[in-house]
Parts: sequence; structure tokens; C-alpha cells
Amino acid sequence: MFSLLLILLAASAGTSPTPTRPETRIGRVASEQEIQAASLNVFPSGKGLPAGKGTARQGKLVYDARCAECHGPRGEGKDPYPPLAGGVGSLATDHPLPTVNAYWPYATSVWDYVRRAMPYEHPGTLTADQVYSVTGFILSLDRIVAEDEVLDRESLPRVQMPNRDGFIPDPRPPDLPSGAPGRGR
Repeated sequence: MFSLLLILLAASAGTSPTPTRPETRIGRVASEQEIQAASLNVFPSGKGLPAGKGTARQGKLVYDARCAECHGPRGEGKDPYPPLAGGVGSLATDHPLPTVNAYWPYATSVWDYVRRAMPYEHPGTLTADQVYSVTGFILSLDRIVAEDEVLDRESLPRVQMPNRDGFIPDPRPPDLPSGAPGRGR
């Protein structure tokens, strides 16, 4: 009898099976444009890179204005911010320096990280052209790309990073369930 009363009371209160969003008064609903910008996935093949282009020469201007304060004028790093350049060829030594240029296997990953996470205090504020340019500047610090080489969605995936072949492929079958040992959840 009590449970029947609860059911009738809930029905008369106008409850619905669809939960409603509580009013938190914190933040705001993201616009479709913001959702699209955050949903951009960039792969080593270059799939997902947006239109745009830039050179290291152009990137130096953006880097000096938006990045050098933390990473130093030549990517040498400033405590606590890590160096970006140098260390190429050092990973197999007793004193490895795992910088972006020495460690990262794909230039497209550099582009994606800069776009998503930099500048540190204002991530995601660089345009696609600025990200291509800053990526070019960082790569040019270790002569991975030339100062006037144009980077875009076609050329960036072809950049050969020094440590591209320094990773060991995962020998496990790709069809392991996500909860299997050694697989992410």
C-alpha cells in the first residue's frame, strides 16, 4: 500500500523518466562551434588537421610573444617549464634529455598538443595558422624543418621526427577487451 502511495505521489508531482539538468549557475552551455573545436582529433597520418599554414619564421614572432616567457627564447626551458629543443640523439645515453624534438615521434602530435594546451595560461587561443607556425619554430630549433618551410595539413605529417622509430610496437592483439591487463579502461 505504501509503495502504491509513493507511485501515485510521484506521478502527481509531474516527474519524468528523463533527468533534468540541475541549475548550478556555474559556467555556461558550450556553443556548437566550441564543441567542434574541442572535438578535433589529430592523428599521426595528419587526418584531422585543419586548414591553415605557417613557417618557423612566422612562428618565431608568435613564440616570442606567447611562449618564450616560460620555455625560453630558444626552447631551452625555464624552471619549472621544460625545454622543448635539444637532446636529439640523447635518449639512448646515460643523460637523456626527453624534449619535444628528441622524444616525440610525430610532428602532428606536437601540433595537437600546442593547439590544445598552449599557451599555458590561455590554452586553445592560438589560430590554426599560429599553431602551424609555432610548431614549425619549435621543430626548426633542432633543424628538423627549415625556417621557411611551409607546414600545413599535407606537409606536417611528412616531417620525420628524430625519434619516430624509437618506440616499440605493442605486440598484443588489438581485440583485447578494454579491461584486460595492460589495456586502458
